[in-house]
Amino acid sequence: MAADDDYRRFVAERYGPLVRAAVLLGAAPADAEDAAQDALTRCYVSWARVRGADDPEAYAYRVLVNGLRRGWRRRWRGEVPHAEPPEPAAGADHEGASLQRTAVQAALGRLRPDHRQVVVLRFFADLSESRTAAVLGVPAGTVKSRTSRALALLAADPALAGELPAVRKEPS
Repeated sequence: MAADDDYRRFVAERYGPLVRAAVLLGAAPADAEDAAQDALTRCYVSWARVRGADDPEAYAYRVLVNGLRRGWRRRWRGEVPHAEPPEPAAGADHEGASLQRTAVQAALGRLRPDHRQVVVLRFFADLSESRTAAVLGVPAGTVKSRTSRALALLAADPALAGELPAVRKEPS
């Protein structure tokens, strides 16, 4: 029963961040929830292996990224029409935050998938270079170069002009 309690705690802590990471990786919110649930279900099936891993959180992100890759290969991502746009929340002015979020998501969407994955895992999920490398199955040097290129592209993106803080390079 302790294993189930550990798993429940893991899900409670990781579900929200996994959903947000999936959205930032390009999934629609509903698909992101499905991807996070699928990743956590796969983790449950292999819970002994996940719990015994050096970094269970990174393991879950890897399962999420792999699941999204599988889904993108076989899912149609065409336009989905809606009769009416959703109404904004009453009494709250979220226009500025919404515009910024939209600009950032659009800029992330213009990145190549491998660059977007590195940015989301490094800066949203706050994984180290080595943990990101483990999640993506690439060398740490590849994570560094992809991060550098992705940040340069985001910094040059006109939609983000003035939206993001300047990124300083630390002296070597």
